[in-house]
Amino acid sequence: MNKIVSLICGIIFGMGLVISQMINPEKVLGFLNIFRDWDPSLAFVMIGALVFSTPIFHLFKNKNKPIFASNFSIPTNKKLDNELIIGSIFFGAGWGLIGLCPGPAITSIALLNTSSIIFVISMFAGFYIATKVN
Repeated sequence: MNKIVSLICGIIFGMGLVISQMINPEKVLGFLNIFRDWDPSLAFVMIGALVFSTPIFHLFKNKNKPIFASNFSIPTNKKLDNELIIGSIFFGAGWGLIGLCPGPAITSIALLNTSSIIFVISMFAGFYIATKVN
């Protein structure tokens, strides 16, 4: 049952990325470029997500377990270390330079966009290298 629910949630998430045009790097870069022709439309996507998720989060936060799992998976590590800081810098730089982050990049592969495919291959290569370095 968990896998079916995860699949349905993933499909809904992917559809949301497509509808909001977050798989379009130009749209994302237009949102990130606040000094020229700023496109605020993705802010409305984020606000819409908060409007929907915040009440639901508060509705379920005091429950003993989620509906489709045996327990909540809440991170306990609150340590701010160099790996987190450096990883965040790379993530932000990549997102700002290319206009894609992992979720939209994987979704945009369906469009057979060459830059998205190269991005995803590079991302997985980075994941592999990171596991070998540590």
